Amino acid sequence: MSEHTRVLIIGSGPAGLTAAIYSARAQLAPLVIEGEPSSTSDQPGGQLMLTTDVENFPGFPEAISGPELMAKMREQALRFGAELRVNKVHRLDVSSRPFRAWLTGDDEPSVEADAVIVATGAQSLMLNVPGEERLLSHGLSTCATCDGFFFRGQEIAVVGGGDSALEEALFLTRFATRVTVVHRRDALRASRIMRDRAIAHEKIHFAWNSRVVEVLGADRVTGLRLADTRSGEERTLDVTGVFVAIGHTPNTTIVTGQVDLHPNGYVRTTEGSRTNVEGLFAAGDVQDDVYRQAITSAASGCVAAIDAERWLESQGI
Repeated sequence: MSEHTRVLIIGSGPAGLTAAIYSARAQLAPLVIEGEPSSTSDQPGGQLMLTTDVENFPGFPEAISGPELMAKMREQALRFGAELRVNKVHRLDVSSRPFRAWLTGDDEPSVEADAVIVATGAQSLMLNVPGEERLLSHGLSTCATCDGFFFRGQEIAVVGGGDSALEEALFLTRFATRVTVVHRRDALRASRIMRDRAIAHEKIHFAWNSRVVEVLGADRVTGLRLADTRSGEERTLDVTGVFVAIGHTPNTTIVTGQVDLHPNGYVRTTEGSRTNVEGLFAAGDVQDDVYRQAITSAASGCVAAIDAERWLESQGI
Protein backbone atom coordinates (compact mmCIF):
# COMPACT_ATOMS: atom_id res chain seq x y z
CA MET A 1 0.00 0.00 0.00
CA SER A 2 1.27 3.48 -0.87
CA GLU A 3 2.28 5.83 1.91
CA HIS A 4 0.81 9.32 1.86
CA THR A 5 2.55 12.68 2.30
CA ARG A 6 1.32 16.22 1.92
CA VAL A 7 4.55 17.35 0.21
CA LEU A 8 6.86 15.14 -1.81
CA ILE A 9 10.20 16.72 -2.76
CA ILE A 10 12.18 14.99 -5.48
CA GLY A 11 15.87 15.90 -5.32
CA SER A 12 18.26 16.92 -2.55
CA GLY A 13 20.47 19.63 -3.98
CA PRO A 14 20.25 23.21 -2.67
CA ALA A 15 16.73 23.61 -4.12
CA GLY A 16 15.34 20.37 -2.72
CA LEU A 17 16.84 20.73 0.74
CA THR A 18 15.83 24.38 1.08
CA ALA A 19 12.30 23.40 0.07
CA ALA A 20 12.48 20.68 2.73
CA ILE A 21 13.60 23.15 5.42
CA TYR A 22 10.78 25.58 4.67
CA SER A 23 8.14 22.86 4.28
CA ALA A 24 9.19 21.19 7.52
CA ARG A 25 9.13 24.49 9.41
CA ALA A 26 5.57 24.95 8.11
CA GLN A 27 4.66 21.63 9.77
CA LEU A 28 4.04 19.91 6.44
CA ALA A 29 6.30 16.91 7.25
CA PRO A 30 7.78 16.69 3.73
CA LEU A 31 9.20 13.48 2.32
CA VAL A 32 12.42 14.06 0.35
CA ILE A 33 13.58 11.44 -2.13
CA GLU A 34 17.27 12.27 -2.28
CA GLY A 35 18.42 10.27 -5.30
CA GLU A 36 20.83 7.38 -5.52
CA PRO A 37 24.61 7.50 -4.95
CA SER A 38 25.23 5.46 -8.08
CA SER A 39 23.35 7.90 -10.30
CA THR A 40 25.25 10.62 -12.16
CA SER A 41 22.08 12.56 -12.96
CA ASP A 42 20.39 12.81 -9.56
CA GLN A 43 22.82 11.81 -6.85
CA PRO A 44 22.07 12.91 -3.29
CA GLY A 45 23.26 16.48 -2.76
CA GLY A 46 23.26 17.34 -6.45
CA GLN A 47 26.18 18.81 -8.39
CA LEU A 48 27.70 20.47 -5.32
CA MET A 49 28.83 17.01 -4.24
CA LEU A 50 31.40 17.30 -7.06
CA THR A 51 32.63 20.74 -5.95
CA THR A 52 35.63 21.41 -3.73
CA ASP A 53 35.60 24.92 -2.25
CA VAL A 54 32.45 27.04 -2.42
CA GLU A 55 33.38 30.67 -1.80
CA ASN A 56 30.27 32.48 -3.04
CA PHE A 57 27.59 31.05 -0.75
CA PRO A 58 26.65 33.72 1.83
CA GLY A 59 27.60 32.98 5.42
CA PHE A 60 30.86 31.15 4.75
CA PRO A 61 33.61 33.80 4.45
CA GLU A 62 36.37 31.18 4.67
CA ALA A 63 34.76 28.97 2.01
CA ILE A 64 33.17 25.57 2.51
CA SER A 65 33.38 22.38 0.49
CA GLY A 66 30.38 21.41 -1.60
CA PRO A 67 29.76 18.12 0.27
CA GLU A 68 30.07 19.88 3.64
CA LEU A 69 27.60 22.57 2.62
CA MET A 70 25.09 19.94 1.51
CA ALA A 71 25.61 17.99 4.73
CA LYS A 72 24.74 21.10 6.75
CA MET A 73 21.61 21.69 4.67
CA ARG A 74 20.62 18.06 5.11
CA GLU A 75 21.14 18.25 8.88
CA GLN A 76 19.03 21.40 9.03
CA ALA A 77 16.16 19.76 7.10
CA LEU A 78 16.24 16.76 9.43
CA ARG A 79 16.26 19.01 12.49
CA PHE A 80 12.92 20.51 11.48
CA GLY A 81 11.29 17.16 10.81
CA ALA A 82 11.75 16.45 7.12
CA GLU A 83 12.07 12.79 6.20
CA LEU A 84 14.96 12.14 3.82
CA ARG A 85 15.20 8.88 1.96
CA VAL A 86 18.03 7.69 -0.29
CA ASN A 87 16.14 6.33 -3.27
CA LYS A 88 15.07 7.37 -6.74
CA VAL A 89 11.71 8.24 -8.26
CA HIS A 90 11.67 6.36 -11.53
CA ARG A 91 8.08 7.23 -12.41
CA LEU A 92 5.72 10.05 -11.48
CA ASP A 93 2.02 10.29 -12.39
CA VAL A 94 0.53 13.79 -12.12
CA SER A 95 -2.59 13.14 -14.17
CA SER A 96 -4.78 13.13 -11.06
CA ARG A 97 -4.50 13.97 -7.37
CA PRO A 98 -3.13 12.75 -5.14
CA PHE A 99 -0.06 12.40 -7.33
CA ARG A 100 1.64 9.01 -7.40
CA ALA A 101 5.35 8.19 -7.38
CA TRP A 102 7.15 4.91 -7.96
CA LEU A 103 10.49 4.39 -6.24
CA THR A 104 13.33 2.16 -7.42
CA GLY A 105 12.37 -1.49 -7.46
CA ASP A 106 8.63 -0.92 -7.01
CA ASP A 107 6.09 -2.04 -9.61
CA GLU A 108 3.26 -0.31 -7.76
CA PRO A 109 3.18 3.35 -6.67
CA SER A 110 5.18 3.78 -3.47
CA VAL A 111 4.10 7.28 -2.46
CA GLU A 112 0.98 9.40 -2.84
CA ALA A 113 1.38 13.16 -2.43
CA ASP A 114 -0.98 16.11 -2.34
CA ALA A 115 1.75 18.40 -3.72
CA VAL A 116 5.07 17.66 -5.42
CA ILE A 117 8.17 19.82 -5.75
CA VAL A 118 10.45 18.66 -8.56
CA ALA A 119 14.05 19.65 -7.77
CA THR A 120 15.92 17.08 -9.83
CA GLY A 121 18.48 19.55 -11.17
CA ALA A 122 20.46 19.39 -14.38
CA GLN A 123 23.71 17.82 -15.42
CA SER A 124 26.55 19.31 -17.39
CA LEU A 125 27.35 17.60 -20.65
CA MET A 126 30.86 16.20 -20.41
CA LEU A 127 33.58 15.29 -22.88
CA ASN A 128 33.85 11.64 -21.78
CA VAL A 129 37.59 11.49 -22.33
CA PRO A 130 40.37 10.01 -20.17
CA GLY A 131 41.33 12.14 -17.18
CA GLU A 132 38.12 14.17 -17.13
CA GLU A 133 36.35 12.35 -14.30
CA ARG A 134 39.52 12.05 -12.22
CA LEU A 135 40.34 15.76 -12.47
CA LEU A 136 36.85 17.15 -12.02
CA SER A 137 37.14 19.78 -9.27
CA HIS A 138 40.94 19.48 -9.50
CA GLY A 139 41.47 22.03 -12.23
CA LEU A 140 38.51 20.94 -14.37
CA SER A 141 35.19 22.71 -13.87
CA THR A 142 31.83 23.26 -15.54
CA CYS A 143 31.09 26.67 -13.99
CA ALA A 144 33.24 29.77 -14.49
CA THR A 145 31.12 31.88 -12.14
CA CYS A 146 31.65 29.30 -9.41
CA ASP A 147 35.34 28.56 -9.87
CA GLY A 148 36.96 31.26 -11.99
CA PHE A 149 38.34 33.03 -8.93
CA PHE A 150 40.63 30.06 -8.24
CA PHE A 151 42.48 30.55 -11.54
CA ARG A 152 43.93 34.01 -11.06
CA GLY A 153 47.11 34.53 -13.05
CA GLN A 154 46.85 31.19 -14.85
CA GLU A 155 46.47 30.01 -18.44
CA ILE A 156 43.24 28.10 -18.91
CA ALA A 157 41.05 26.58 -21.63
CA VAL A 158 37.33 26.67 -22.35
CA VAL A 159 35.89 23.83 -24.41
CA GLY A 160 32.91 24.73 -26.60
CA GLY A 161 31.81 27.10 -29.32
CA GLY A 162 28.39 28.40 -28.34
CA ASP A 163 27.22 31.44 -26.42
CA SER A 164 27.72 29.69 -23.08
CA ALA A 165 31.33 28.88 -23.88
CA LEU A 166 32.11 32.44 -24.92
CA GLU A 167 30.32 33.86 -21.89
CA GLU A 168 32.53 31.63 -19.74
CA ALA A 169 35.65 32.67 -21.64
CA LEU A 170 34.88 36.39 -21.34
CA PHE A 171 34.16 36.05 -17.63
CA LEU A 172 37.40 34.13 -17.07
CA THR A 173 39.50 36.91 -18.62
CA ARG A 174 39.00 38.76 -15.32
CA PHE A 175 41.26 36.21 -13.64
CA ALA A 176 43.34 34.33 -16.22
CA THR A 177 46.32 35.65 -18.14
CA ARG A 178 45.26 33.70 -21.24
CA VAL A 179 42.06 31.87 -22.20
CA THR A 180 42.11 29.41 -25.09
CA VAL A 181 38.75 28.44 -26.57
CA VAL A 182 38.91 24.90 -27.94
CA HIS A 183 36.38 24.28 -30.71
CA ARG A 184 35.82 21.33 -33.04
CA ARG A 185 35.17 23.50 -36.07
CA ASP A 186 36.71 26.56 -37.71
CA ALA A 187 33.71 28.79 -36.98
CA LEU A 188 31.86 29.48 -33.74
CA ARG A 189 28.21 28.57 -33.17
CA ALA A 190 27.71 31.55 -30.89
CA SER A 191 25.71 34.66 -31.72
CA ARG A 192 27.40 37.41 -33.72
CA ILE A 193 27.73 39.79 -30.79
CA MET A 194 29.37 37.13 -28.61
CA ARG A 195 31.72 36.11 -31.42
CA ASP A 196 32.81 39.69 -31.98
CA ARG A 197 33.46 40.30 -28.29
CA ALA A 198 35.49 37.12 -27.87
CA ILE A 199 37.56 37.51 -31.02
CA ALA A 200 38.38 41.13 -30.17
CA HIS A 201 39.50 40.34 -26.62
CA GLU A 202 43.27 40.37 -26.22
CA LYS A 203 43.29 37.55 -23.68
CA ILE A 204 41.16 35.12 -25.70
CA HIS A 205 42.78 32.81 -28.25
CA PHE A 206 41.33 29.94 -30.28
CA ALA A 207 42.29 26.34 -30.97
CA TRP A 208 40.26 25.77 -34.13
CA ASN A 209 39.35 22.36 -35.56
CA SER A 210 40.40 20.74 -32.32
CA ARG A 211 38.83 18.12 -30.10
CA VAL A 212 39.94 17.10 -26.63
CA VAL A 213 41.13 13.50 -26.46
CA GLU A 214 42.56 13.57 -22.94
CA VAL A 215 42.76 15.81 -19.89
CA LEU A 216 46.33 15.65 -18.61
CA GLY A 217 47.56 15.67 -15.04
CA ALA A 218 47.98 13.37 -12.07
CA ASP A 219 46.43 15.27 -9.16
CA ARG A 220 45.79 18.58 -10.94
CA VAL A 221 45.20 19.61 -14.54
CA THR A 222 48.44 20.25 -16.40
CA GLY A 223 47.15 20.38 -19.96
CA LEU A 224 44.96 18.99 -22.71
CA ARG A 225 45.79 16.55 -25.45
CA LEU A 226 44.11 17.83 -28.60
CA ALA A 227 43.54 16.17 -31.95
CA ASP A 228 43.11 18.05 -35.21
CA THR A 229 39.62 17.19 -36.53
CA ARG A 230 40.90 17.20 -40.13
CA SER A 231 44.30 15.54 -40.00
CA GLY A 232 44.05 13.66 -36.70
CA GLU A 233 47.43 15.05 -35.65
CA GLU A 234 47.73 15.38 -31.88
CA ARG A 235 49.34 18.12 -29.83
CA THR A 236 49.45 19.28 -26.22
CA LEU A 237 47.95 22.49 -24.89
CA ASP A 238 49.60 23.51 -21.62
CA VAL A 239 46.95 24.89 -19.26
CA THR A 240 46.30 24.60 -15.53
CA GLY A 241 42.53 24.90 -15.76
CA VAL A 242 39.80 23.58 -18.04
CA PHE A 243 36.18 24.70 -18.22
CA VAL A 244 33.81 22.42 -20.11
CA ALA A 245 30.98 24.48 -21.64
CA ILE A 246 29.23 22.25 -24.14
CA GLY A 247 25.77 22.47 -22.58
CA HIS A 248 23.51 21.17 -19.81
CA THR A 249 20.67 18.68 -19.74
CA PRO A 250 17.82 19.13 -17.23
CA ASN A 251 16.76 15.97 -15.40
CA THR A 252 13.15 16.01 -16.55
CA THR A 253 12.58 12.37 -17.46
CA ILE A 254 9.86 11.80 -14.85
CA VAL A 255 7.79 14.82 -15.96
CA THR A 256 8.37 14.80 -19.72
CA GLY A 257 5.03 14.58 -21.51
CA GLN A 258 3.14 15.61 -18.37
CA VAL A 259 4.09 19.28 -17.89
CA ASP A 260 5.01 22.18 -20.14
CA LEU A 261 8.70 22.37 -20.97
CA HIS A 262 10.69 25.10 -22.66
CA PRO A 263 12.09 24.22 -26.12
CA ASN A 264 15.45 23.47 -24.48
CA GLY A 265 13.85 20.93 -22.16
CA TYR A 266 13.71 22.89 -18.90
CA VAL A 267 10.47 22.92 -16.89
CA ARG A 268 8.38 26.00 -17.59
CA THR A 269 7.34 27.80 -14.40
CA THR A 270 5.20 30.89 -13.87
CA GLU A 271 4.13 32.88 -10.83
CA GLY A 272 7.14 31.69 -8.89
CA SER A 273 7.51 27.93 -9.06
CA ARG A 274 4.14 26.86 -10.46
CA THR A 275 3.98 24.52 -13.43
CA ASN A 276 0.90 24.15 -15.63
CA VAL A 277 -0.23 21.26 -13.40
CA GLU A 278 -2.03 22.36 -10.24
CA GLY A 279 -0.12 21.21 -7.18
CA LEU A 280 3.11 20.48 -9.06
CA PHE A 281 6.01 22.87 -8.51
CA ALA A 282 9.59 23.03 -9.81
CA ALA A 283 12.72 24.54 -8.30
CA GLY A 284 16.42 24.81 -9.02
CA ASP A 285 18.36 23.90 -12.11
CA VAL A 286 15.57 21.75 -13.54
CA GLN A 287 13.77 25.02 -14.38
CA ASP A 288 16.68 27.50 -14.44
CA ASP A 289 18.86 27.58 -17.55
CA VAL A 290 20.25 31.06 -16.88
CA TYR A 291 21.85 31.41 -13.43
CA ARG A 292 22.57 27.83 -12.29
CA GLN A 293 24.06 28.87 -8.94
CA ALA A 294 23.70 27.20 -5.55
CA ILE A 295 22.27 30.37 -4.03
CA THR A 296 19.65 30.87 -6.76
CA SER A 297 18.68 27.20 -6.52
CA ALA A 298 18.26 27.53 -2.76
CA ALA A 299 16.15 30.65 -3.25
CA SER A 300 13.88 28.91 -5.74
CA GLY A 301 13.51 26.01 -3.29
CA CYS A 302 12.23 28.51 -0.72
CA VAL A 303 9.79 29.91 -3.30
CA ALA A 304 8.52 26.43 -4.18
CA ALA A 305 7.95 25.50 -0.54
CA ILE A 306 5.98 28.67 0.13
CA ASP A 307 4.00 28.25 -3.10
CA ALA A 308 3.18 24.64 -2.18
CA GLU A 309 2.18 25.59 1.36
CA ARG A 310 -0.18 28.32 0.14
CA TRP A 311 -1.63 26.07 -2.53
CA LEU A 312 -2.30 23.29 -0.03
CA GLU A 313 -4.00 25.79 2.26
CA SER A 314 -6.18 27.00 -0.62
CA GLN A 315 -7.22 23.38 -1.18
CA GLY A 316 -8.11 22.92 2.46
CA ILE A 317 -5.31 20.39 2.98
